[in-house]
Amino acid sequence: DGKRILVDPVFHAAAPVSFVNRPFAGTDIFHTEDMPDIDLMLITHDHWDHLDYQTVTELREKVGRVVCPLGVGAHFEYWGYRTEQLVELDWEEQIPYDSLIIHCLPARHFSGRGLTSNKTLWGSFLIESPSLTLYLGGDGGYGPHFKRIGRRFPKIDWAILENGQCNEDWRFIHTMPEQLGQVVSDLNARHVVTVHHSKYALSRHLWDAPLKTARRLKEEVEACVCMPVIGEILSLDINQP
Repeated sequence: DGKRILVDPVFHAAAPVSFVNRPFAGTDIFHTEDMPDIDLMLITHDHWDHLDYQTVTELREKVGRVVCPLGVGAHFEYWGYRTEQLVELDWEEQIPYDSLIIHCLPARHFSGRGLTSNKTLWGSFLIESPSLTLYLGGDGGYGPHFKRIGRRFPKIDWAILENGQCNEDWRFIHTMPEQLGQVVSDLNARHVVTVHHSKYALSRHLWDAPLKTARRLKEEVEACVCMPVIGEILSLDINQP
């Protein structure tokens, strides 16, 4: 609908120091100077691998509005963003933005950038527009909230879901591979793109394990599972084959 939306941009290291969690070779080909003006920047939570200080400060003059869960806006205000640019939402709150409606919805995760945790909220987002509905799952473990979201929004055209950077010890805060199909089913999504993989090694699984999970997902669900390569343009037009 004519809006540019950027979600959790991290164009540098996914850690407070540059030598930790560096991107795999070939995955860091896009930079902040490549970005056009951004109408909306959505931030799902304030972990380093989703809210990168260097990235968002370099983008500051290109961003129209930042929408984030409660408390996360304080980071942006401290980093020089204007208060009128910032919108903080609690779970189940929403705001209109021209022809769009932005919903902040639950997620099963946590937050924190230093020695203290959970001083800010985390969440998922759903964008309603006249042409389609798009769900952004953010980070989070499997739970009954997915079914509730699917019942509340029975026409989710696209679901962008976490897939990777998980292990059994984190099963309550990250989606495990064997749960991903159930998430898609609970949401009743028509099209799926998996994210949170293939750029950094934040967990101990093989780097390509999430790609294999996405391929298996194609056989498990009725939804169309898309696997775009880096730089590929993916049309959101649901009327195209």
